[in-house]
Amino acid sequence: MIAWLDDSNRFPPLQHAMVEPNGLLAAGGDLTPQRLLAAYHQGIFPWYMPGEPILWWSPNPRMVLMPPDLHVPGSLAKTLRNKPYRVTFDLVFDEVINGCASPRRGENLTWISQEIRDGYGALYRLGYAHSAECWMDDELVGGLYGVAIGNMFYGESMFARRPDASKLAFVHLVRYLHQHGFGMIDCQMHTEHLARFGANEIDRDQFARKLAELVIAPRAPAHWQYDFHNPGS
Repeated sequence: MIAWLDDSNRFPPLQHAMVEPNGLLAAGGDLTPQRLLAAYHQGIFPWYMPGEPILWWSPNPRMVLMPPDLHVPGSLAKTLRNKPYRVTFDLVFDEVINGCASPRRGENLTWISQEIRDGYGALYRLGYAHSAECWMDDELVGGLYGVAIGNMFYGESMFARRPDASKLAFVHLVRYLHQHGFGMIDCQMHTEHLARFGANEIDRDQFARKLAELVIAPRAPAHWQYDFHNPGS
């Protein structure tokens, strides 16, 4: 039996998470900023489909990317140098999360419901949630969003309307996080796509220990100022 959350914003210990499905820890509650921040301080995130109760997860192992370990594949490195594009942060958060909410090709549903959009929109307005946007010819063609607490960043979702658009935003974001002292990026679950960029799986206990060190860093929540334009070759 999984725990049902009450109004206290307290979560069960991570060790109570289920093995199958991997990491399911609790259900219920809401997506207020207070509960979301309480969850992320412990490395817990919500993921559920419309019509389901809110489900909270802490998988084991955990996919993470240490910013210094970023690997840029050769073809993307060429695109970064030669293709005309622009990358901004926190400019159009709502448009980015709406782009992430659009069903993928061949799918009819998305897990990013209006409830999710409202919850993370509230975090954005408080300076905890952030977006990275990729533009081509003044058109938003891709991006991603996530949550930052202290020196920890939690990636949530990305989208692309042109080839490599979300990857360009991702590389700029990781480099920015590295330059500004962030120690770890949570990628949640293993994918080959993230592995190609240098992400690896670590044990949940190791993840929790590292997380506890990073979230207490004295970094005030704020919108990030970033605007990079590559004119292309």
